[in-house]
Parts: sequence; C-alpha cells; structure tokens
Amino acid sequence: MTFELAINYLQTNAMNFFALVWFFTCFRGYLRFTANRSLNTPSLAYAMHLFRKQWIRTCMRRENRITDTNIIANLERSVSFFASTSILILAGLMTALGSSEAVIMILADIPFATENTRGEWEIKVLLLICLFVYAFFKFTWSLRQFGLVSVMIGAAPEVSQKVGAEEVERHVDAISKMATKAAGNFNNGLRTYYFSMAVLGWFLNTWLFLALCLLVIAVLYRREYKSDTLGILMDDLPNA
Repeated sequence: MTFELAINYLQTNAMNFFALVWFFTCFRGYLRFTANRSLNTPSLAYAMHLFRKQWIRTCMRRENRITDTNIIANLERSVSFFASTSILILAGLMTALGSSEAVIMILADIPFATENTRGEWEIKVLLLICLFVYAFFKFTWSLRQFGLVSVMIGAAPEVSQKVGAEEVERHVDAISKMATKAAGNFNNGLRTYYFSMAVLGWFLNTWLFLALCLLVIAVLYRREYKSDTLGILMDDLPNA
C-alpha cells in the first residue's frame, strides 16, 4: 500500500520534479559553463581579468597606493550591499512560509495560474530560500577575497625596493587572480539573483518557469558574451 502511494505521489508530482531537475541543470550548467570559459574566451570575465592585471601592474609602479585601496573599498561596498540584501530577502521568505494560505488564494485569482497546494508552495519558497542562502555565501566569500586582495597589495614590494621584473610579475599574477576569484564569486551571486526571478514564475505556472529558466540563460549569455559592453572592453583591451 505504501509503495502504491509513493508511485501515485511521484506520478502526481512528476512535472514538479522535472521542473526542479530542469532548473538545477540550467543553473549549475550555466555557472559551470562560465567558469570553464572565463579565462580563455572573449567575455566580460575574460576582459575584466586582463584589466585587473593591468591595474595591478600599474599599482606596482605607484609609490602611493591610496587610489588602489579606494578601488577595493568601492568593490567591497557593492558586494556588502548585496550580502545585506540577501539577508533581508531571506527574512521576507521565512515570513512568507507562515502566510501560505493567504498567498495561495491570491495566486489562484491570477489568469493562467495553476493551483498550488500548501506543500507545493512551501517547496517553491524553500527553493528560493536555498538560492538566497547560496547567494549570501557567495557574496560574503567574495567580500573576504577582496579583503585578501587589499592585504596582498599592501604586502607587495614598493617601487623604491627595486625588485626584479620576474618578482613583480609574480605579484601581479597572484593578486589579479585573487581579484578575479572575488569578482567571480560576486558574479555567481548576481547570477543566482537572476535565476531566482525565474523561480517566481513557478508560483504561477510550471511551463512559465521552464521558459523563464531559458530566458535567464539567454539574457546572461548575451550580456556576458555578445553585448555592446563587451565590445567596448575588447576594443580597449590592455596587453596583459
């Protein structure tokens, strides 16, 4: 009897299970795709890595590095804003779990919206909670890595020490890689925000959710690999 109930449950919720698998395939697949191509394929991440190398190389020639610490502080403020925002969103989502019945009734009145059971509603909210927890960890890790970049810049030899070109390049390579890792975690946090927008469509209709996952990938891909912004960066690319 229990086995039959389990089979019936799986059949009843087959579309929801497929939607979850589809979402995580799109989400993790795109993150893996960008990670593998970030350092060798023309993209925003690729271009910015070369600009960071040029920035650090210029920094190593400065006697006063206040400008560089200000740049890092500005980057940290941006990351800190999104980390704080993630906490506020998580608080709102936790509150939403206690208002299931009222929200389900509101969603039921929306045209083309499918009816959500309480269990389905809670699973969808829990998915959003997991996404923003993931984003929070990415943002805070990025924040720590930018802090490490500032320490590495502070520890780098000054111009007056007249160190060899090989040692300078070693510091440039290490610091720029750390800065790129910090930026990569920040970008993954932002991408999580984009994909969480797709999850909102799941509350209305599963097919809408599946389509929005593809739309998010298309938007992100165009911006990172085909945008006018990338064209401007590539035209001004430093020889790094």
